[in-house]
Amino acid sequence: MSAVPREGRTSRPEVRLARRGFTDPGTALRLLGEPALGGLEQDSVLLDALAATADPDLALLGLSRMAEALGADERRRLLDTLTTAKPLRDRLLGVLGTSAALGDHLARHPGDWHALVTFEVRDMHPGPEDFLAALRDGVRRRGTADAADALRLGYRRCVLAIAARDVTGSTDLAQTAAELADLAGATLRAALEIAGEEDPEAARACRLAVIGMGKCGGRELNYISDVDVIFVAEPAGDAEEQQALRAATRLASRMMRLCSDTTGEGTIWPVDANLRPEGRNGPLVRTLASHLAYYQRWAKTWEFQALLKARPVAGDADLGREYLDAVTPLVWKAADRENFVADVQQMRRRVVDSIPSAEVDRELKLGPGGLRDVEFSVQLLQLVHGRTDSTLHSPNTLQALADLSAGGYVGRTDAASLDAAYRFLRTLEHRIQLYRLRRTHLLPRDEADLRRLGRSLGFRTDPVKELDRVWKRHAMEVRRLHEKLFYRPLLDAVARLAPGEAGLSPQAARARLEALGYADPAAALRHLSALASGVSRKAAIQRTLLPVLLGWFADSADPDAGLLNFRRVSDALGATPWYLRLLRDEGATAEYLARVLSAGRLAPDLLLRAPEAVAMLGDPDGLVPRGRAGLQQEVLAAVGRAGSASDGVVAARSVRRRELFRTAAADLLGRLGDDPSTAVDAAGEALTDLNAATLEGALRAAVDGWQATAEEELPTRIAVIAMGRFGGHELGYGSDADVLFVHDPLPGADEATAARAARTVCNELRTLLAAPSTEPPLLVDADLRPEGRQGPLVRTLASYAAYYRRWSHAWESQALLRAEPVAGDAELGERFRELIDPLRYPADGVDDADLREIRRIKARVESERLPRGADPTTHFKIGRGGLADVEWTVQLLQLQHGHLVPELRTTRTRAALAVAREAELIEEEDAEVLDAAWVLATRVRNAVMLVRGRPGDSFPVDVRELGGVARYLGYGGGHAGAMVDDYRRTTRRARAAVERIFYG
Repeated sequence: MSAVPREGRTSRPEVRLARRGFTDPGTALRLLGEPALGGLEQDSVLLDALAATADPDLALLGLSRMAEALGADERRRLLDTLTTAKPLRDRLLGVLGTSAALGDHLARHPGDWHALVTFEVRDMHPGPEDFLAALRDGVRRRGTADAADALRLGYRRCVLAIAARDVTGSTDLAQTAAELADLAGATLRAALEIAGEEDPEAARACRLAVIGMGKCGGRELNYISDVDVIFVAEPAGDAEEQQALRAATRLASRMMRLCSDTTGEGTIWPVDANLRPEGRNGPLVRTLASHLAYYQRWAKTWEFQALLKARPVAGDADLGREYLDAVTPLVWKAADRENFVADVQQMRRRVVDSIPSAEVDRELKLGPGGLRDVEFSVQLLQLVHGRTDSTLHSPNTLQALADLSAGGYVGRTDAASLDAAYRFLRTLEHRIQLYRLRRTHLLPRDEADLRRLGRSLGFRTDPVKELDRVWKRHAMEVRRLHEKLFYRPLLDAVARLAPGEAGLSPQAARARLEALGYADPAAALRHLSALASGVSRKAAIQRTLLPVLLGWFADSADPDAGLLNFRRVSDALGATPWYLRLLRDEGATAEYLARVLSAGRLAPDLLLRAPEAVAMLGDPDGLVPRGRAGLQQEVLAAVGRAGSASDGVVAARSVRRRELFRTAAADLLGRLGDDPSTAVDAAGEALTDLNAATLEGALRAAVDGWQATAEEELPTRIAVIAMGRFGGHELGYGSDADVLFVHDPLPGADEATAARAARTVCNELRTLLAAPSTEPPLLVDADLRPEGRQGPLVRTLASYAAYYRRWSHAWESQALLRAEPVAGDAELGERFRELIDPLRYPADGVDDADLREIRRIKARVESERLPRGADPTTHFKIGRGGLADVEWTVQLLQLQHGHLVPELRTTRTRAALAVAREAELIEEEDAEVLDAAWVLATRVRNAVMLVRGRPGDSFPVDVRELGGVARYLGYGGGHAGAMVDDYRRTTRRARAAVERIFYG
């Protein structure tokens, strides 16, 4: 078989159509050959015009359906005009290739193609009155048709013309959105007129104004969107107020139904009045005085933000103006409200949190880098600076952005980038909605839909890839600018590197910082000036970093502390070449530093004592706890290099300080575990390892010091036994180290001499670890020893054995449940463990007398040890359902059953609780409740130390400190009350379990 010539293959009709962008050339050929389009299959002008559309297949199908629906004469008129008049050809085919819904409309109402023919000036840029005239004309000429259907048809004809101007580039995004808003206003006016004609008595009894809100009010409406409104009414004539309100409510309700109801001609759009005072729970219509009373007394911040867009669009124009004149001054006082910053941050978080995770990567409006980021940023800046600058009062986003730029409130380059991104994203949103005329903000997944979208935006080489690339670039730019939009002008204001350019005044800069949560804006400006002023390379890098850092600080509970700490770190490290380079080049490092510096006092205080620890934030493994073996090796090496006992302990404390920062930073950044219980265990383990290694080093230093002074070998061996939470591997950041000291004289040594030496060494260890220093102290508490403070600090193994054999109490056996050797002579430590095992795991369990004694002591602790004025429902340690409740309950189970269940012989509370559950010593539900309460109380206790820099067993009274604790626990700003409520709820359930299990 001979090959087909190349020119023969490329000249085939299917190939020619494929090269013009048709994806189904066979169907296209069939449609072009049908009688309705007879004679057009060879019309290259028409084919080229189809090829220029977003979807040539869709455009041809729409044209075929429309032609079939026309009578013969009208069809010929259409086709003749189509082939000879380029404006109609571009408009009609452009619409048909973009919108299947408008194609359906033209198939049902093919005569509406005439709406695209005339080209007078008012047809190119119609105003509200032109739209209203067109709608009125359609309703007036409806004949026997229902008024609602006539209104829908007139509205759809107007949308058809708007879309035609849009897709052909006759109007830009701003003009298109303004026309859609003007059409919405005209539709509301026409619907209200119909309602008035249907109920003339109501129309005579009231003056009703319709206030457009949201995008309708801002003249930036989408093709398909709820139209947000507020209704305000006053009596007309002799009508009473209540009579007028009832009449206005009837008119408003009917107007809403005329637009929202679905009829044979579909629907227009929902009219949403939920932005009114009290939302859907409030009356649909209020008087002006009622509106003002609500806004002056009850309105929330978001309601004033919504009023930025308010604009009278229908009804009584004079009343609409009165409403606007009355509420506008209130809008510009919103930023003075006490909770303005927290409210604004909460609104943004609520929006982001409401997006389904499966859709966040396709969400144009609400997702990261989406339209809401732009609108939210612009509105916030308007509220902050519009108080003193009336040029910023525009309800339109793009106009407001231009005004902010002109006034120096937003950098010119940033404003231009944001303007371009917003226009692209809104245009993309319009194209998505046009296809089916459905309300959506999601980028489609289907390849054909993406291809059509890309072509509609001018991407022709590879529409899908080009669309994805440009969209992501704009979204990334919006996200980047959103994060620093508020902050870069602040730096320009303090640096003043571009004389003559409009910028923030000092007053405006302070106002912005105050609105963003800085309690001392004057001090914040001083810090910014110190960091960013000048022409040095260091200042230039700081000006690059600070806009983003300020945003991270502002998202914390204490922005002022974050900025102050950053300045102090920068002052200390500014001369080192690696510091700013690390923050600039390692993207995550700067964020980690900002979050650590603004999360509380403990981590920044630790960092500021040795700022070079910032480097570990840039190391991928820098925040991983090191483990006891590695720490002990480093500590012992440092002690060995020291020249004295005091120097050796200082070296050990220095390592401890650095590692405390490592653990605290990892905890604050969520690097210790994916869930709270894992993170709590990891923190407890890391802090236990750290204190054990420190004690090992301090003991070695004290022994070396004694031997250097005495010029002989220490005549005894010493072991350190961890007790309490130390022995349980459950230390918190503010925990003391509870220990027992045990010694064993060397063979042949005098026991009295050995005892004195051991006492001297242990006292020296405690003194040096607690001595005033730049390093944080480690308080070593030995009060759990036999006879408490009255007994000797250190005993021999034999002395412990004699005491426990003769004098031991039930509570001491209970305390020994947590005993674990951690430092010193390992063999001696194991002998001590063997000594106490029969005491803490008694062969016959707990007898009735010991059980009564343990319960008596617990009840006494609850009644006598709770600090005066403390709330028993929120005291983490002794309070209801707190740490003591859970630990005493678990320890009682260990005393009762440890001799029978070997797995219970652990010093760890959660591990023992899990074993008790598996052994069916406790109900599974009770075990879960107790575990949850213990984990929560431990987390809150740790959070208090991290935030305040000092330990505490109750929630902080200071609002900022309480907010910091809430953020550590995962609650957003303004949710501290919910945190406390959740704590009480959890511990209340735990206390109920304790009552059943512990008290019986």
